[in-house]
Amino acid sequence: MPGTRSIRVAILDLYEGVPNQGMRCIREIINQFGEANSLDMEWDEFDVRLKHEMPDMGYDIYISSGGPGSPLESEGSEWERHYWHWLHHIEKWNNDPANLIKKKVFFICHSFQLICRHYRIGHVTKRKSTSFGVFPMHMLHEGCDETVFEGLNDPFYAVDSRDYQVVQAHHNRLREMGGKILCIEKDRPHVPLERAIMAIRFTEHMIGTQFHPEADAIGMSMYLQTEDKKKTVIDSHGLEKWESMIEHLNDPDKILWTYSHILPNFLNEAVDCLLPVESI
Repeated sequence: MPGTRSIRVAILDLYEGVPNQGMRCIREIINQFGEANSLDMEWDEFDVRLKHEMPDMGYDIYISSGGPGSPLESEGSEWERHYWHWLHHIEKWNNDPANLIKKKVFFICHSFQLICRHYRIGHVTKRKSTSFGVFPMHMLHEGCDETVFEGLNDPFYAVDSRDYQVVQAHHNRLREMGGKILCIEKDRPHVPLERAIMAIRFTEHMIGTQFHPEADAIGMSMYLQTEDKKKTVIDSHGLEKWESMIEHLNDPDKILWTYSHILPNFLNEAVDCLLPVESI
């Protein structure tokens, strides 16, 4: 283990003040990972969109959250300029051979869409209808070899909640970056719609998902069963969708399995990269 020093995590909050479950889930995963591995995990949160807060380079691990709204309309905004400035520093640090310990970054949903737009590695567009529920994610060959996906089934299930999507991968650009597409939406050959790209290994040190790997089955189930949220889901998506989500959330082989693997695997990979220097 990395000596006695704390492992510092920066959580970039892109929720723009909108009430959500994502931030709670990310905090809990970090806490649980620290307890399970007897590690002192510290984290700070940064309000990216409202306060234009950004972490410095003093953190070991960075997790950039999901969030509401369009990943297209914010282009050129002040908060995005700060966000890309932060990303530039991450890239510069990781590309410097003198920095033996690299900065590991995980991008979730809205952040994932922003990164795909920024790097021009896929077409970001509005969906014909909102994707909301628990859906299967189908691994590609590269996903089967991805350490952050270790222990997952194929397909595995994840919470998906988005009005936008990343499609039409620019494969040449991905190859230039050393990137890999890891999984896609359920493949439906009879439907004339391109499948969304659901996870990408952008570089050796940066990875992201368009779904929500942080979604906590128990907490999400309780949240969806509150009267106001239940009514909102039923009014927007129908009773059948609400019942299906509750059923999937209570299945230990679906959301609970994803929750206990993807971000913990990412944290484990990041902590392992600290070991050589920390153990000297």
